Amino acid sequence: ANKIAAGEVVERPASVAKELVENSLDAGSRRIIIVVKGGGKDLLRVTDDGWGMDKEDALLSLQRHSTSKIAELDDLKSIVSFGFRGEALPAISAVSHLELVTRPEGQLAGTRIRVEGGQVKEVREEGCPVGTTITVRHLFFNTPARRKFLKTVPTEIGHLSEWIGQLSLTRDDAFFQLTHNGEEIFTLPAGKGLGERIASLYGRD
Repeated sequence: ANKIAAGEVVERPASVAKELVENSLDAGSRRIIIVVKGGGKDLLRVTDDGWGMDKEDALLSLQRHSTSKIAELDDLKSIVSFGFRGEALPAISAVSHLELVTRPEGQLAGTRIRVEGGQVKEVREEGCPVGTTITVRHLFFNTPARRKFLKTVPTEIGHLSEWIGQLSLTRDDAFFQLTHNGEEIFTLPAGKGLGERIASLYGRD
């Protein structure tokens, strides 16, 4: 059932990156670093400086149908986030090796959770900065037919960079950096205005 649910959310590495970056933006992040290897099939890491989570919420975020983005029924009438993302983290973790490291402001220690194929393997306290880092390795390791369906590395990183670039246009007050196999694809400074961000991504013409 988890793998079927994952199919609704996780089409390719780009969709994983989109879900994770949207979560970062919804958490008030002003600095988002995306590190990718092998087109996202081998490794995809998103680090942000957002609100972070305590241990209880971090564990809850990996459960299906969980969300911190609606508190009561009336919230459905005034949605201001990128979405509920209630399936995103559990769906991604069901088809990968996922590691979540997070700390909210005001807590001395953070939480590290390691999940493999949807099963929580380790939960421990760890020192880390405020914010959240999610690392996704070996995407579709347990669904080889879907991994085989992925395109070439240049195609996958092309989709991924396009998604992240589009998301960056929604928040020109936030810093974005994307690297692939150690090489910078783009670095987008914060606070330069929407025009400068568009020019950085697509050229001044």
